[in-house]
Amino acid sequence: MREAVERALARVRPTLQRDGGDVELVEVTDDGLVRVRLTGACHGCPMSRATLKEGIEKFIRSEIPSVRAVEAVE
Repeated sequence: MREAVERALARVRPTLQRDGGDVELVEVTDDGLVRVRLTGACHGCPMSRATLKEGIEKFIRSEIPSVRAVEAVE
């Protein structure tokens, strides 16, 4: 599943990079939790939670239904 998540993130990444941010995959757990680290302009941005949930998570879950959630880690 990790490879599928990496592919999905590669499709999301250009949008984040246009605004000076990025996302790094930290972990994919056996129960479908994806942990990512937001970097660049996304790290600490007041809109980062919305970017994570309404952008990154929504897209990954549409591509990989077995992903149950995406969360950010420091």
